[in-house]
Parts: sequence; structure tokens; C-alpha cells
Amino acid sequence: MIFFYNISLKIYYLVVLIVSPFNKKAKQWISGRKNIFEKIKKSGACETKNIWFHVSSLGEYEQGLPVIEKIKQKYPSHKIFLTFFSPSGYEIKKNSKTADYIFYLPNDSKKNARKFIELINPQISFFVKYDFWYYYLNYLKKNKIPIYIFSTIFRKKQSFFKWYGAWYRKMLFTFTHIFVQNEESVKLLKSIGIENVTITGDTRFDRVIDISENSKNFEIIEKFKDNKFVIVAGSTWQPDEEILINFINNREDQIKFIIAPHNIKDENIKRISNLLKVSYTLYSKVKIEEIKNCKVLIIDNIGMLSSIYKYGEIAYIGGGFGVSIHNTLEAATYGMPVVFGTNYHKFQEAKDLIEIKAAFSISNYNELEMTIIKLLNNNELLSQTSAIAKKYVYANKGSTEKIIGRI
Repeated sequence: MIFFYNISLKIYYLVVLIVSPFNKKAKQWISGRKNIFEKIKKSGACETKNIWFHVSSLGEYEQGLPVIEKIKQKYPSHKIFLTFFSPSGYEIKKNSKTADYIFYLPNDSKKNARKFIELINPQISFFVKYDFWYYYLNYLKKNKIPIYIFSTIFRKKQSFFKWYGAWYRKMLFTFTHIFVQNEESVKLLKSIGIENVTITGDTRFDRVIDISENSKNFEIIEKFKDNKFVIVAGSTWQPDEEILINFINNREDQIKFIIAPHNIKDENIKRISNLLKVSYTLYSKVKIEEIKNCKVLIIDNIGMLSSIYKYGEIAYIGGGFGVSIHNTLEAATYGMPVVFGTNYHKFQEAKDLIEIKAAFSISNYNELEMTIIKLLNNNELLSQTSAIAKKYVYANKGSTEKIIGRI
């Protein structure tokens, strides 16, 4: 299995290398790791007491942030060393003040794991949700450095729980403690002999509550809203946008729409604009004196969405017709019913919101239209679902304190 693991890592690297001249993220993935150990040495991280956090991408960064901030408060004499696997997280947060040192994680190998851990000499290490790297975990364990993973969730379909999963299970036994989101994860882990596990929930609840309670105000969006009913569509992909824009084009009432696409490249913004048959404007090109008359506002930048949700009454969350939905909690925390596509089953909160009737999964245009019209035409239902969504988020806060207390 180690042989196949090494081969798979080399194949992955080779594929990324081949596509890097034509793909921006692949190029960043390669260039960001070039001379990585020299960059770490120059940062001064080798001379400080470090606490290491590793996240896969931006979503896991947001998930890990509440714990990072609490650890910083509790251990001010230590430095936070943060690593990313993906460019989509690193490139956005590389200049963040959240951590003292921010780098790409060097590719997993016996040599790299030893060199990296000896360089930064972490006093303790944290992994967020997933990203299980064999050599890093084993070298940490070998050197008796505590390893924690939090906000993780396990499913029966994962390799750890298959008949061929013995090698994968070895990685789980390296953790000092595993903090999971639900009871199912506890049962699965105990079924393979892992007892050092605690249900602490999902730290994203703490994060979205913090964001909502300290949300930014946008004068432009306030003028666009103009006390009208607003539907906010966040992190949308092409299949989401085609269904939504069909709905928008067929509405003759005064409802307004904010679309914040996942892809903000010029060609994608142009594609979305061309589909619209109603008045619209781009956030980057808005004319303040004309914005009240626009029916659709397209957000063509990154970083605003988590605060924009507060201007809406209903949220549509993108991604459900692709790999998986994006963050539903960012909307639910403001007290909004959420609507999304069919691919949501990896997320406990999405399943919970559907069960308590604060979220609705749709598979086509007709279901989207029926769901939104039902909410629009029934103020009592809209108020109930909104209240249920917000109550659910606040009822699940406190994961960060549970983790810190256990550590």
C-alpha cells in the first residue's frame, strides 16, 4: 500500500506539472512549493515555538479559524504556523494576519515530512476536517508530537471502513484525539477500535455566528435593496445560474436578486449577463444613482458574500448540481431559508436543515419555482423557516470551546 500511495502521489504531481502551463491553479500549486524549505528557513519559523495548523483549502481555513484564534489567545508566546494544500485557499489567505507563518504544505514524502517537521518543530499539530497525509502523520507520531483533528465527519463509504482499509486505518491511529461532528462518526471509529474520539460538532457554526455578528455594511447593496424582497444566490455554478436566471427572467414583480458566482472570471460574468433579460448591474461598475432601478446585482469579486446574505430574505446556495453545495450556514445564521441542488449529502448541516424544514433541495427549474413561490406567498411559512434556520445555527455553537477544553 505504501508503494501504491507513493506512486499515486507521483502521478498526481506529474499531472499537475503537465497542466500547469495552461492552468492557473496548477501553476500556483507548483510554483508555491518551489524552494519551500528555503522560504520557511528565511521566515524565522525555525527559531520560534510553533503550533501547526494544516487545512486543505479556504473552506477548511474558515472552519479552523475559531480554534486558531482561541489558541492564539491561550498561548500568546507561541507562533501559529499554517499550511494549505490548495491554491484556492493559500492564494487568498497568504497575507492574512491570522497566522504568523503561512505556506503551502510540501508534498507528502518520507524525506519532506522529516525535513518540514524538524524545521518548524511544532509543539502540537492540528488538522481540520480531513487531509490525511501518511508520512506527516507518522513522523509526528514517531516524535511524540500531539496530533488533533477537528470538525471531521466520517462516512461508511470511506476507505477506512472497507475490507481493504487496514492501511488507511493506520493513519487514524496516529491521532492523539479526534473531534467529530456526529454520532455516526463515533460509531464508525469505534467499530475499527478507535476510542479516543469526542463529538464536539462543527466549528463553522462558531465562525458564521462571529461573521454575522460583525458583518460589514455595504451602502451600494442597501440602495439596491431599497426595502424590497431580495433573494441572494451565493457561490453559484453554471447549472445553478441557468435555472435561477430562467426564474428571474420570468418574474414581473418587484423581487430583486443578488448573484455571487463562484467563478468571477470576465468570461463567466459576461455569460451570466448575456442570459439576463432584465435590468442588471455589476458591483464593480455600479452607478449609485441608477442602482435602485436594477433587478439583479452581480457580485464580481470575492470576500463579500458572507456579509451580503443579511440583505436577503431567501438564499440559494450553489454547487448542488456539481461536486457539492457550498456553505449553507453563512446564510442560515442570518435567519434565511436556504435552497440548493441535490448533491448535499456530505454535509450534516444541510441534512439537518432539510429535516427541520429550514432548507429545500430542488432538482430542476419547476421545483425551484414551486419552492420559492411557496415561500413568497406565505409570510407565516417564511417567518417560521427563517426563525428555525437561525435557531438551529445558534443551538450548535460552542464547538471551539469544547475542543479547547479537551486539549
